[in-house]
Amino acid sequence: MRLFVAEKPSLGRAIAAVLPKPHHKGEGFIRAANGDVVSWCIGHLLEQAEPDAYDPAYKQWRLDHLPIVPEQWQLQAKPKTRKQLSVLRKLVKEADQLVHAGDPDREGQLLVDEVFDFLKVSKTRKQQIQRCLISDLNPNAVKKALNGLRPNSGFAALSVSALARSRADWLYGINLTRGFSIKGRQAGINSVLSVGRVQTPVLGLVVRRDEDIADFVSKPFYEVFAQLALTPDQATSFSAKWLPSEACATHQDEEGRVLNLKLAQNVAQRIQQQPAVVEAIQRNEKKQFAPLPYNLSALQIDAAKALSMSAKQVLDVCQALYEKHQLITYPRSDCRYLPKEHLSDIPAVSSAIQNNSSELAAVVANADFSLRSKAWNDAKVDAHHAIIPTAKQTSLEKLGKWEQGVYRLIARQYCLQFYPAFEYADTKVDIRIASGLFRANAREILKPGWKQAMPQKASAKTNTSGDDEQNDPHNQTQLPPLTQGQALWCHEGQIAHKHTQPPTHFTDATLLAAMTGINRFVSDKELQKVLKETDGLGTEATRASIIELLFTRQFLRREGKQIRATELGKALIRVLPASTTLPDRTALWEQQLNAISERQLNYQSFMQPLQQELYQLVDDARGLDISGLSGIKMEKPKGGYQRKRRSSTRKTGKSAPRKKVG
Repeated sequence: MRLFVAEKPSLGRAIAAVLPKPHHKGEGFIRAANGDVVSWCIGHLLEQAEPDAYDPAYKQWRLDHLPIVPEQWQLQAKPKTRKQLSVLRKLVKEADQLVHAGDPDREGQLLVDEVFDFLKVSKTRKQQIQRCLISDLNPNAVKKALNGLRPNSGFAALSVSALARSRADWLYGINLTRGFSIKGRQAGINSVLSVGRVQTPVLGLVVRRDEDIADFVSKPFYEVFAQLALTPDQATSFSAKWLPSEACATHQDEEGRVLNLKLAQNVAQRIQQQPAVVEAIQRNEKKQFAPLPYNLSALQIDAAKALSMSAKQVLDVCQALYEKHQLITYPRSDCRYLPKEHLSDIPAVSSAIQNNSSELAAVVANADFSLRSKAWNDAKVDAHHAIIPTAKQTSLEKLGKWEQGVYRLIARQYCLQFYPAFEYADTKVDIRIASGLFRANAREILKPGWKQAMPQKASAKTNTSGDDEQNDPHNQTQLPPLTQGQALWCHEGQIAHKHTQPPTHFTDATLLAAMTGINRFVSDKELQKVLKETDGLGTEATRASIIELLFTRQFLRREGKQIRATELGKALIRVLPASTTLPDRTALWEQQLNAISERQLNYQSFMQPLQQELYQLVDDARGLDISGLSGIKMEKPKGGYQRKRRSSTRKTGKSAPRKKVG
């Protein structure tokens, strides 16, 4: 008898659906006509034991207990799902062959592996376990996965990586949360001051952004634009912006903005009714290829912009589209590429998109399915691939508003892979007027390519001219025909009075973008290079829950679409050791965990330095100056992720998110 152990009941039912019938449905399992049995976990059946499992004295939170570092790690059954664990215990004993059918990521790998370990599967039997990788719950895709079983031993490093993350997060979160919460109580803060290797740096990002905005002092600056024509008797044809020379450096800020109004007025006056000459013309034709299909973070960012959804809401909706409606592939993916074997599915998937969404019918009709984007790359696909639509046909009217919106985003992104590149020409013209240098920028669209398949509003945003000055009213989309050395005429100089602007508060989209592109927030240039290659803060599956936890702990609050830190959140970041609030350590953790999954680093090489560092951090907690926490009033959060409850999220049929220690 083969026993398939799926991560969730929905996946278990999808596997059973393609096995021989008739089926016998037992409590917690399904037996097929050929004797194969499908059972499942219900998310995590096991969890890291609490500190008091190692020593009853740890029930009390005391500084002299810290750090708590288990010598022999223990897992314990979750009380609510203990019954299903008993079902699996019996089935595992009966089975001749075990098949691991956890989700295709490192957490899914560990989740089922831990069950086999907990049930004391022998070493010999473990070596014979097969791995079934399913990222699409439609029958044809499931059949293909069952026909392509692989040895589970090939994924051992992925499991070890997840195990290292789980234990490291436990050590970091348990010890630092206890240490700083105890000190917080001494200052009158009775809530848990949770500290985590991801959540605290994320909070730090928000706090520092809020402080930058609060401390910002706007300064006026000035830009001079020459209004140019081909001849003195013609009306103004285009404008060019003054590029100050090195001699003006003392009148500029560090970003080159002119702060001296008299200087700008002098330049504007000098160029009025003056001849001009074209010194140089640079025209570069460029191609911009379609964006790759989505991974979860990219989807969450776009859904936040287009649909005003939080990261948690996007993940919940995706789970429903995957598990309940079977309209998309596995959503917790960090990959934006597709295996070439999916090329054979193009006709069925594109037909389903055209059937399911009238809004996308023209997008499908205008696609060239003989084209192949860079997305089709087997070398960049491992356990899971990008999030794409499935071949299932249905009416989107049956779905909630958010489900429809997210499906359309995913489906449109898939269709873009069959459109040509967006082609344009950027032209820069340097013009000399009264010894001053001016530059005119223009962008000419040569071929709309994939942008013709974008919604009109989004397309308009991307077709503006000027590389760094897209919102400048003096930019133009085209220039008259010009040649080097050509004489022109400047009618007048105009001064644009501007003010420096503070950074903007984080939103769901920009905070997620900051987490995924965390290297931009690190000052160390060498570390920036390292972090650019990592996945950033957290993982695709955990970022939403980390942000939500910060709202639950009353460290963050909302002001409309803006995400801001509460007084408690600000105070916590101010008193914590700087190293716990910066992204450097946690992003490097992710790099090391990825290295473990790729067999480039072993478990002990990751855990030993962490434990040594833990002792220093606990000492920091003992010596914490708590004066910054005194007098902090707890704020009632103005809505975390529950701020908008819509019917689409009530009907998702989603499974509970995995519990993470952040």
